[in-house]
Amino acid sequence: MIGRLAGTVEEIGADHALIDVHGVGYVAFCPARTLERLNRGEAAVLFIETVVREDMIRLYGFSAAADRDWFRLLQSVQGVGAKVALAILSTLQGDALAQAIALQDKAAVARTPGVGPKLAARIVAELKDKGPAAMISGVPAAAISAITRAPRGAPAEAVSALVNLGYGQSEAGQAIAAAVADLGDDAGLDALIRDGLKRLAR
Repeated sequence: MIGRLAGTVEEIGADHALIDVHGVGYVAFCPARTLERLNRGEAAVLFIETVVREDMIRLYGFSAAADRDWFRLLQSVQGVGAKVALAILSTLQGDALAQAIALQDKAAVARTPGVGPKLAARIVAELKDKGPAAMISGVPAAAISAITRAPRGAPAEAVSALVNLGYGQSEAGQAIAAAVADLGDDAGLDALIRDGLKRLAR
């Protein structure tokens, strides 16, 4: 079972890379975001998921171990195979996918080609609290989810205010969750909005 490849990039295709490891070439199918980081002739390290079936052995490569974990986890959802999982990770990588699931943001997942609203809703529902990363840019995913889904209170109102100003639900939730972490649970609405705006302006 291959779990990691370290070698030289010999070829980059539309959906795969050929990695030379001491004279042996390994074809690894990768999400677009991983392929974008590779350069032909340069050294590369890929975290590998090996899939063995009756008629084939296929390697899937990722630039981060967390993305490989997401690849495995996504396929636990009915209707998500390797192809769809790769497409999702080409659209949303790492923090972005964790954030979408924490916020139950099915629209973000549905931006993936081939993923409709029903499948996106199933993905965010089934993978809630199951992600390989508990933090989103330093903020606990659970904290962001709790704030954005709260029925009332200064944090939830602050998120709503930022959304009304044109920011996305996901980025507003992350900014206010970070503000609460710094200012405390008893921070007022105005203070949270000001702090959130500063973070979004960075």
